Amino acid sequence: MSELTLRLGHLYPSLMNVYGDRGNITCLQRRCRLRGIDLQVTSLDLGEGLEPEAFDLLFIGGAQDREQRVVAADLTQAKGAALREAVEDGAVFLGVCGGYQLAGRFYRGAAGEELAGAGVFDLYTLHPGAGAKRLIGNLVAEWEDYTLVGFEGARYRNAFGSYLHGPLLPKNPAFADRLISLALERRYGEATLAPLDDALELQAHAAALRGR
Repeated sequence: MSELTLRLGHLYPSLMNVYGDRGNITCLQRRCRLRGIDLQVTSLDLGEGLEPEAFDLLFIGGAQDREQRVVAADLTQAKGAALREAVEDGAVFLGVCGGYQLAGRFYRGAAGEELAGAGVFDLYTLHPGAGAKRLIGNLVAEWEDYTLVGFEGARYRNAFGSYLHGPLLPKNPAFADRLISLALERRYGEATLAPLDDALELQAHAAALRGR
């Protein structure tokens, strides 16, 4: 596995990083490193283009409405078309919270302002209003042969969108490995991941299961 390399594009790492979303990148780096896979991470900030063939994985985290407003303009102008092209070509994409919302067709905020999204997912998000009760507890979702803990999500091809925070991947190591496997399969045609000691990760997963 030491000769294997994966390339990850991290979209808007400074602006889209609430609730520890950067921890998802750290998790992928660690799980690749322990298996001898070289995961090369490139930050893609405002104004920078996205080459659809340059990455095996792409990630965008969450943010408040103010940051999403800034990112939405850049996403539609500089990166949206390339992101859709990459997903259609089988690249692995993960959007969490605000990144999930902006990967859809549009997001309508609490004040009624509508932010255009990248259109990766055929969905839109409507803010329920400033006075609405926040839904922030854990739930459990059955996914393939596993359970995921967190909030709701969507999938299209190898693109995944979710409201799971905390961050998502350290509490769901099987999902992290699934993303790595999909990226390896796309680039190399096959993927066999050696098992890791996930005792701490599974403890966090079990705690979320108990608290749902």
